[in-house]
Amino acid sequence: MEQGAEQLGPRERLILQAVVHLYITTAEPVGSRAIVKRFGLDLSAATVRNVMADLEEAGYLRQLHTSSGRVPTDKGYRYYVDFLMNVQELTLSERARIHQELSQKLDDADEVIRNTSRLLALTSHHMGLVEAPDERNAEVCRVEMVPVGARRVGVVLVDNYGRVRTLVTKLGEDLSAERIQRIGRFLDTNFRGVSVEGLRAAVSARTSAFLDEQRRLAEQALDVLALMPPSRQGEVVLEGTSQLFEQPEFRDVERARQVFGFFEEHDRLVELLRSAVRDGEPLRTSIVIGSEVPDEELHEISIVVSPYHVGDNPAGMVGVIGPRRMEYSRLAGLVEYTAALLGSYLSAIAGLTVDDGSGVTPLLERPRE
Repeated sequence: MEQGAEQLGPRERLILQAVVHLYITTAEPVGSRAIVKRFGLDLSAATVRNVMADLEEAGYLRQLHTSSGRVPTDKGYRYYVDFLMNVQELTLSERARIHQELSQKLDDADEVIRNTSRLLALTSHHMGLVEAPDERNAEVCRVEMVPVGARRVGVVLVDNYGRVRTLVTKLGEDLSAERIQRIGRFLDTNFRGVSVEGLRAAVSARTSAFLDEQRRLAEQALDVLALMPPSRQGEVVLEGTSQLFEQPEFRDVERARQVFGFFEEHDRLVELLRSAVRDGEPLRTSIVIGSEVPDEELHEISIVVSPYHVGDNPAGMVGVIGPRRMEYSRLAGLVEYTAALLGSYLSAIAGLTVDDGSGVTPLLERPRE
């Protein structure tokens, strides 16, 4: 990287940065006169034109037509992102808006994730995405069982990612309300930290070690757990598709169709997001530009993505998808801040603690209807 930074001198860097900024703003090829006028450079248009020609020859810019101005190439964008860009911090009003939007439903991790994706789309004017935690990697954080009617029981299971599974099911035998609650307390006491997916197997494996009353509780717990739905694989929540396809780059119907088709293949999208986080730098925001995306149908898009953590656990990715002509500096700041905030909110839900005045009520202390 340092060697790459030395390939351009101060003047080349200045002109490349100017081209990127103007093209991001206008979506129109950039000419030398526009650069001199817009940035008030102490350079003639002819000098700027010569520098742009050198940058084109080096692969940082390209000319769409013989008489047109120039636009950045993927190599030009990459140089800008790596060496010229300063991540733009959010304003106080932007931070306040994000806090306000995400604090609407802090008792529901799935709703917080959906709100985060919607908020990213609205704030970025591109497509927002959040990779939800993979339930198959989740651990039991809290279990509760409550009677909800004749031979019916409600099961609430909270995992360490803050996600809440609920189930109302019919029992095969009559159990008193006190008995149902004892089964819940038995699971909560003995199986916190166990894999959610492996909870039933863990209870079954330990049943023979329990004595009398606890053994009977374990057997009855197994009957209920057998009715729980299977864990879901990590999914990607996408919002703002229409905003993405309003961009000039996607006016071509066939190109838009290819990109949209890819977004429907969530497994491939998750793989792409995870590969975007650079080796050895798992906590930083990463940017993938155009042809750096391995799938040819996605060469017109760029992705800004940042991982988020729930507690100490890596949980998923937060990001923005847009055309290569996106405001990388602003969006990098937006994605990084939103990822940190999402992680803190989900951590509050998973810990079942009140979050600094935002209204997170411990699940088991809420009044039952």
